[in-house]
Amino acid sequence: MLRGLTTAVYHTTDLAAAKRWYAELLGIEPYFDRAAYAEFRLGDYQHELGLLDSSYLPDLGGSEVAAAGPAGVIVYWHVDDVPATLDRLLTMGATLHQPPRDFGEGFVGASVIDPFGNILGIMDNPHYLDVLASITHA
Repeated sequence: MLRGLTTAVYHTTDLAAAKRWYAELLGIEPYFDRAAYAEFRLGDYQHELGLLDSSYLPDLGGSEVAAAGPAGVIVYWHVDDVPATLDRLLTMGATLHQPPRDFGEGFVGASVIDPFGNILGIMDNPHYLDVLASITHA
């Protein structure tokens, strides 16, 4: 069954601009960079964040899909400081999707819509830190 996150893929109609924006946000360049797709490896587990040129998507029913706006699953990336990360994202041109909220038991998250229309979630996640600590101290 499901064993873990491998790649989160965001769509864009301007791949060059998306690569620049995410490279600035992450402080790294994509390790894989082709005409239709670029990918960054990031964080403690080297998870992959991919950017796909939207023109390579299968036709999903026409303009009504795009007109509906951001929807679907929100992938939350662990951050150590939700307010500071949220401020940086907003300063870089993202728009607020969901304001910071306490999910309980130390889990705090928020989400933005990146300049390319994708939902980007951020979360201070104690479970993430517990798993990382168990691996690094094993």
